[in-house]
Amino acid sequence: MGNMFGKEKPLKEVLRESKRTITRAVRELDREKLNLEREEKRLTADIKKMAKENQMNAVKIMAKDLVRTRQHITKFIEMRSNLQGCALKLQTVKSHQAMADAMKSTASAMMKMNKAVNVPSINKMMLEFQRENAKSEMMQEIMADALDDAMEQEGDAEEEDRIVNQVLDEIGIGFADGIPDAPQQIASSGTKQEERIPEAAGDPALDDLEARLNNLKR
Repeated sequence: MGNMFGKEKPLKEVLRESKRTITRAVRELDREKLNLEREEKRLTADIKKMAKENQMNAVKIMAKDLVRTRQHITKFIEMRSNLQGCALKLQTVKSHQAMADAMKSTASAMMKMNKAVNVPSINKMMLEFQRENAKSEMMQEIMADALDDAMEQEGDAEEEDRIVNQVLDEIGIGFADGIPDAPQQIASSGTKQEERIPEAAGDPALDDLEARLNNLKR
């Protein structure tokens, strides 16, 4: 009815009808092939019977029929194989159509999703997040400094100096050797002090120790 009014059938419907036609044709070929195989068995038995009765003319005629029957059986096998190949082709086309439909549906969904996404709004939201995150980190630092000042007690400086001396004793460096002197002492110490400072500055272990001591003194 669809073709009567000039409407084309959907591809799925065409593939379904083609597959149904091929399946029906394969069944008919199998049925005819089975009948020919029965005929082949009957002719073979009759040929043996006529040969025993020494009726050679009948044997020759039935032998021709047997040859034709076997040829038709071979043709039916070839035709069935060709139909199976056509069915596989149709299945491949059907799979390609399903893949195309899936890709089309996915592309449509992605297009709708991209239209729904507001890029300026997302950028604004990210900027607000960065600003608020920076405020939060700053507040945490201020609160930490305030807590450190509030929790600091008398005698902490002496305890810090004791810990520093203990660390220096553990690594085998004296406090005077590891810490450069004040600028006034550097000026008065002369050439020896000027030679010791570059050596201390060039030693990575002493630089790391100096940084640790500065952190402790804070």
